[in-house]
Amino acid sequence: MSDTESKQDGNGEVDGGEESNEQEVIVIQDTGFTVKIQAPGTEPFDLQVSPQEMVQEIHQVLMDREDTCHRTCFSLQLDGNVLDNFAELKSIEGLQEGSLLKVVEEPYTVREARIHVRHIRDLLKSLDPSDAYNGVDCNSLSFLSIFTDGDLGDSGKRKKKGTELEQIDCTPPEHILPGSKERPLVPLQPQNKEWKPMQCLKVLTMSGWNPPPGNRKMHGDLMYLYIVTVEERHVSVTASTRGFYLNQSTTYTFNPKPANPSFLSHSLVELLSQISPAFKKNFTALQKKRVQRHPFERIATPFQVYSWTAPQVDHAMDCVRAEDAYTSRLGYEEHIPGQTRDWNEELQTTRELPRKNLPERLLRERAIFKVHSDFAAAATRGAMAVIDGNVMAINPGEETRMQMFIWNNIFFSLGFDVRDHYRELGGDAAAHAAPTNDLNGVRAYGAVDVEGLYTLGTVVVDYRGYRVTAQSIIPGILEREQEQSVIYGSIDFGKTVVSHSKYLELLEKTSRPLKVQKHSVLNEKNDMVELCSSVECKGIIGNDGRHYILDLLRTFPPDLNFLPVDGEDLPLESQHQGFPRQHRHRLACLRQELIEAFVEHRYLLFMKMAALQLMQQKANKDTKTDTPAITETSETSTENISPLEGKELEESIPGLSQAKELAASLVAEDGSDPKSREVVLNACKAVGSICNTSFDIRFNPDIFSPGVRFPDDSADDVQKQKQLLKDAAAFLVSCQIPSLVKDCLDHSALPMDGATLTEALHQRGINVRYLGTVLEFVDKTPAKAQLEHFYRIGISELITRCAKHIFKTYLQGVELSALSAAVSHFLNCFLSSFPDAVAHLPPDELVSRRKSRKRRNRVPGSGDNTAWASLTPSELWKNIGSEAQSYYHFAIQCESVDQVVEKYGLQKTNLLREISIKTGIQILIKEYNFDSRHKPAFTEEDILNIFPVVKHVNPKASDAFHFFQSGQAKVQQGFLKEGCELINEALNLFNNVYGPMHVEICACLRLLARLNYIMGDHPEALSNQQKAVLMSERVLGIEHPNTIQEYMHLALYCFANGQLSTALKLLYRARYLMLLVCGEDHPEMALLDSNIGLVLHGVMEYDLSLRFLENALTINTKYHGSRSLKVALSHHLVARVYESKAEFRSALQHEKEGYTIYKNQMGEAHEKTKESSEYLKYLTQQAVALQRTMNEIYKNGSNASIMPLKFTAPSMASVLEQLNIINGIIFIPLSQKDLENLKAEVQRRQQLQELGKNEEPSEDSPLELEDKIPID
Repeated sequence: MSDTESKQDGNGEVDGGEESNEQEVIVIQDTGFTVKIQAPGTEPFDLQVSPQEMVQEIHQVLMDREDTCHRTCFSLQLDGNVLDNFAELKSIEGLQEGSLLKVVEEPYTVREARIHVRHIRDLLKSLDPSDAYNGVDCNSLSFLSIFTDGDLGDSGKRKKKGTELEQIDCTPPEHILPGSKERPLVPLQPQNKEWKPMQCLKVLTMSGWNPPPGNRKMHGDLMYLYIVTVEERHVSVTASTRGFYLNQSTTYTFNPKPANPSFLSHSLVELLSQISPAFKKNFTALQKKRVQRHPFERIATPFQVYSWTAPQVDHAMDCVRAEDAYTSRLGYEEHIPGQTRDWNEELQTTRELPRKNLPERLLRERAIFKVHSDFAAAATRGAMAVIDGNVMAINPGEETRMQMFIWNNIFFSLGFDVRDHYRELGGDAAAHAAPTNDLNGVRAYGAVDVEGLYTLGTVVVDYRGYRVTAQSIIPGILEREQEQSVIYGSIDFGKTVVSHSKYLELLEKTSRPLKVQKHSVLNEKNDMVELCSSVECKGIIGNDGRHYILDLLRTFPPDLNFLPVDGEDLPLESQHQGFPRQHRHRLACLRQELIEAFVEHRYLLFMKMAALQLMQQKANKDTKTDTPAITETSETSTENISPLEGKELEESIPGLSQAKELAASLVAEDGSDPKSREVVLNACKAVGSICNTSFDIRFNPDIFSPGVRFPDDSADDVQKQKQLLKDAAAFLVSCQIPSLVKDCLDHSALPMDGATLTEALHQRGINVRYLGTVLEFVDKTPAKAQLEHFYRIGISELITRCAKHIFKTYLQGVELSALSAAVSHFLNCFLSSFPDAVAHLPPDELVSRRKSRKRRNRVPGSGDNTAWASLTPSELWKNIGSEAQSYYHFAIQCESVDQVVEKYGLQKTNLLREISIKTGIQILIKEYNFDSRHKPAFTEEDILNIFPVVKHVNPKASDAFHFFQSGQAKVQQGFLKEGCELINEALNLFNNVYGPMHVEICACLRLLARLNYIMGDHPEALSNQQKAVLMSERVLGIEHPNTIQEYMHLALYCFANGQLSTALKLLYRARYLMLLVCGEDHPEMALLDSNIGLVLHGVMEYDLSLRFLENALTINTKYHGSRSLKVALSHHLVARVYESKAEFRSALQHEKEGYTIYKNQMGEAHEKTKESSEYLKYLTQQAVALQRTMNEIYKNGSNASIMPLKFTAPSMASVLEQLNIINGIIFIPLSQKDLENLKAEVQRRQQLQELGKNEEPSEDSPLELEDKIPID
């Protein structure tokens, strides 16, 4: 559900429920208590627990603790009674503050023995990043600790010495300095010294003697392990029910008798510590290091994050990984009772959980989120297995593109137009677009969350050039023909249609939030059939009696700008932009965000209309002539209101605001007064409302669907609906695109790379297919120079997306053995200046001599051709040009990569990053020589992996989100304490639903840190922001624009905490990442460089400081205009450094520039102007004093009496003050006395803000800085 919708629907609950919410929250946070834990061989220790926790969570803690981590198979006992693992602590009798829990070793089973070995392997690998590079088990990279030398909290206390200044080496590497042109890749992943793994064992693997023969099974043997210690001792170990011991088997002879001397250890670690001194020493050291790492560096993320670069990692033997590779192919998962998971049942049961109060809702949302993230992971694994040819098709006789698969209770189909299903809609192109449209539909219905209406779990995976849709399976659907199952909707795009009363009742509930209009269509017998969705939305009742809807690809109405219809003309706004345009397929829909914005816009128009009419009536009353002419005038005046005139109307009419209030009250009435009824009626007609007595806009998604026919008596409605769709299409072009560009001009939208650009488009409801139109609009904007960053990002996004389209079909023709050669060849053609890139075909000695005849049933990716090898750079770039023209209707003049880079000012590393992320390529991290004309940049050894690109639904934590929003609102109103409490509460609830790692928790922590900082709690700010950085690195990626921002905030708090060298390192890291992601020419770079310059000024590195501050000044001037207050501030910062260097002439020159801007913008009397003029006087005095001294020296030579000059290094406080100003932070003190003194100060700043508001929102809305939680 989008923002506005949740406001409309959720208002009652939120306002009425404030008290009850707070009551409920108290229920959740029952106070924790402490228990004592006694494990064998260790001292008892205290553990803080909470009554909600399950016993199982104590198990997890023990398996993670340094001294008990080697135990997995144990029970917890209270007074000799074994505790149930799944019991909540509060339900256990006699468990209270100070209770003693004993850890008791339990006998092993095969399953427990496996879990134990797996856990030991995880402990051995805990510092090894290879899982993160390989993108498995939800591991991902984080590099923060390298720049902070470990954890900030503790080291912060150690380092706080005033003399820190002397030892800092402030010079950044050459490539980070302003103006540097090289963009190295290697620093992206600095090598962590910690990661040089301490070897505890050479080999730990399953023995070839498994499974134990019957006679040994009866002696309690569960399985055998083969181990090679660091000392090169080869041993064979038996895992038995009582524990682990050495046996006498060797590689070739089986002898299960215990070896001499025989140790029996309940834990494998204890056994290995006895036979290998190196193991004992290194394992202990390793666990110490593991526990010292920040938990956020090792907790699994909810969804897998892939890295597009990786170093060369040695492939080591790993029994668990090897075992996983073979078992997961069968699609069962070890740790689930009953083997396979019934995904559909799990997904639907979690939806059915009760949701009456907060604890229930939390439990429900947590279950939904968990099962979704598990399903996404399983679906991704399955989709890869399908494309890699590891899954047998359910229709093996058909040709490969028509095959369907079932694996692990998930149904997989490929994104091709099989059986000409989509022939009239655009064939394969439509079949490729349909799954993502369907996913958007599933997301929308899931967010509305109507009880009794079910959607399928859906994940769309793009892998190796194929699009795979993974869906959970409706019970019973495979046994029946689809024709029999469908009781609502149509299976042939509207030729035959059926309906069902229960479905209509359920779908009616979604009609308002999703803005879908109930409508009638004709079936093949010309009977009327009523629907409340598009015709191809099918309703099927499963064998479980649940009502499922599927094929939601037309949930949102069609986008007429990309759907030419004979005999229909679009509004002029669209026609002027060259619409309608031919698109690849006829499934182009408007986005939900656009529908929301359009309806909101129409609502404002509706209120204005009503208000205008009321004013007219009033005027008529005053002149005592009751004219019936209102209706006509209003009709004519409104039919022609273009979307942009609404604003001018407002300004030109006095008293409109009062009338609007009147109109609001009138709309709320029941319309008994005929006068007001008429007003509402006219306004409704004017804005296209489907109802005449109140504002209500909904769309009929079937309009313009080929094959759908409407009854004659609804011709009027259909006409209205057509008009509404045309208006929505025009609204996108005439309102949303200009508003996006305006937001970029005033810097409230700051895209930095392709992903953030796409997000900015989507938030405003603009589909990416409009990218060409957006770029043309920017090109025609008078302020084009201030949009250069946006234009450049747009061009690079457009080019890499075209390359991705070409790459997709290119890959489909490559067989697996030639994959790395093909990918490197493509990248050479795309990025290398080497003019004749030649592909390396796989060497001949591997090509089998016997070509087999039967080639029909190959896996999808086994095209036997080598056509890919003939691609040339010039051909690829020609194709990119024509793709840009045909898909985005945008002309790129380019024959080669170098021309494009030159013409649009792009960077090759940036293009490489964008194409790799979009297509899932992982490349070796090293410096590539793109510009060599003698040899290609990439070889096949540089391509390390190809990952899937996954789209799925992100279930939301609704209560937490409401708390977060109310917290934000409180903060904006200035109630920081209350805001802080609400946001802390939101953080608890988010943690409750999502677990510890999530994008939204990241936003929460960032805002908390900012509030801590403003309220003066620097250490707390540092701790929260450190978490935010780690989380952003782990969940979004190490060089995601959001991560860069988090690094900047963290640097500020480090500086405030007196950790100057750390602050600098963090800022340099942020600058390196920003250079890599978007280059130097970006408005955000000015803020970053001002920060760096100020810190350097503080540590007296004046020359270096000037380089950064002057660069910031240049960029600010370019993007904010030379009369902006930001530029004035930049001048002042530069002047201060010149003053410190005693170069007063330059200082005066800059301060004068700043003074002039303040004077012109704010007037003589303004505080800022006065400050500047004071500083000018001071500089002039200093300059005069210096001159006198110089003259004195010239005149009297060495015996001159020199007045001591004041050359002061800036105080830390003054540097910090400037840092706060540029980062938009205002301090609000908390004690009463301070409050009085500072009220005046705050007011002064607020006036300053008011004056500056029209100019730079980002500097002046101090607390808003990107603390928007992303809404899908």
